[in-house]
Amino acid sequence: MASVPPGIRLLVSFDRDQWYRALTFLLTFLLYTSFHLSRKPISIVKSELHRNCSAANELSTMASSSLPSLHSATDCSWKPFDKSNYKQLLGAMDYSFLCAYAVGMYLSGIIGERMPIRLYLTVGMLTSGLFTCLFGLGYVYNIHNLGFYIFVQVANGLVQTTGWPSVVTCISNWFGKGRRGLIMGLWNSHTSVGNILGSLIAGYWVSSNWGLSFIVPGIIIAVMGVVCFLFLIEHPDDLKSVHAQSSSPGKSAPANSWNGVNGHTEVYLQYKDNKTQVYHYHEDSVQSRKSYDTELLLPRDSVCVPMQPVVVVKREPQPSAISFMGALRIPGVIEFSLCLLFAKLVSYTFLFWLPLYITKAAHLDAKKAGDLSTLFDVGGIVGGILAGVISDKLGKRATTCAVMLLLAAPTLYGFSMISELGLGPTIGMLLVCGGLVNGPYSLITTAVSADLGTHKSLKGNARALSTVTAIIDGTGSVGAALGPLLAGLLSPGGWDQVFYMLMIADFLALLLLLRLVTQELTSNKSRPISAVELKEH
Repeated sequence: MASVPPGIRLLVSFDRDQWYRALTFLLTFLLYTSFHLSRKPISIVKSELHRNCSAANELSTMASSSLPSLHSATDCSWKPFDKSNYKQLLGAMDYSFLCAYAVGMYLSGIIGERMPIRLYLTVGMLTSGLFTCLFGLGYVYNIHNLGFYIFVQVANGLVQTTGWPSVVTCISNWFGKGRRGLIMGLWNSHTSVGNILGSLIAGYWVSSNWGLSFIVPGIIIAVMGVVCFLFLIEHPDDLKSVHAQSSSPGKSAPANSWNGVNGHTEVYLQYKDNKTQVYHYHEDSVQSRKSYDTELLLPRDSVCVPMQPVVVVKREPQPSAISFMGALRIPGVIEFSLCLLFAKLVSYTFLFWLPLYITKAAHLDAKKAGDLSTLFDVGGIVGGILAGVISDKLGKRATTCAVMLLLAAPTLYGFSMISELGLGPTIGMLLVCGGLVNGPYSLITTAVSADLGTHKSLKGNARALSTVTAIIDGTGSVGAALGPLLAGLLSPGGWDQVFYMLMIADFLALLLLLRLVTQELTSNKSRPISAVELKEH
């Protein structure tokens, strides 16, 4: 007999629960990758919506009246973004999406606690795919109305809020506190992977047909919505009924089972709570049952029933979903929420404006600038994982974030200086900036949110996780809305002003964590998070 291949031995070494964990990890990773993949095209297409038309306008002015077609041949900007205030208009599109996202996020967590996550997430992904495709159809049908693009951005921002609370709740249901920083750091790389794929997909068509830069990502997220509906398992407990049914397939009733009483052959199950029911099992005996979830209802006449083994299952009362104010009272929620506001301001300014900045500073075309901007997200992957590993090792989430924020501010200033010196230094600084900017952002939105959503003050109520996640990310999204808007307002006066704004935001984020950092450094309870704490919740 041939030996079993080592790969097969590896596969069978994992039990069923481990396979389901791996499925949930991979599926939620791909689901949120598609969310970020569909958000990225706007930053790539910006440089195509307004392609340095000032040079074309000067040529048109210098040209004679006998060459009226010269301007249309060289000026390929897309109305209404062909005017001098194009930066403000592009910033308004970013702002409309992110404002809708911030407002919708607060509601999304509350709704998500009260609906099946799988269905909620599926509907959000399908509608997000629809609105992403609609933006691209503006190119196909030659739409130049600013209101149309603003409406699509607002609608897309609202429906995209279904994603983050849902996937964080799902992944936290499957993975406990042990090594949460590492697991969440690896898992949260979907943000950067989605940005990279979105940049590459959008960049492929941006110069030839920018409509496809939106339509293709829109189709991808819609397809992933269908995959979510078919395969997402919200909680390990959801599998218990499936396993119970599959554990005894084809079993028939025993031969000596009873065939009914007084002509009654049906058996009914009914749920009752805290009620007393009298059963006449024998003519001379009366038994009372209290607070049983499952009760066997028999005819009221005195009957003789053969004794059968009965399993009585007690139903645990379901904890109610936490209120908005109740979630705010959890220690640390307000501080981390406000810190994320400024951290996400920096991250999303890079997300929406970095390709355009590279185009202007390094004098590259839209496709090359989009490809180069992906290095910021590559650095973000490393930074997120590193932040998770360090915080797991030290048991100090706030301190880890604070150190990275402290290093990020001078790095941003260095990037603004070095990016004009050539391609090599720019690549290096993009990687470093990506790690230091996205590290705290990644840690707060994943491991910190999951920790606070299962805080000991909740006494085991896991139904607070989605609401807490939504509050933290919703507050961060306010900063995500302000960052690109401020960048659009400040960039006409020079990119230096934009970088000064980003450095100030980093320092403010650091200041907001000082109280928590002091508590962590002075507390004797601060310790590495061990695998002993790994548990389901």
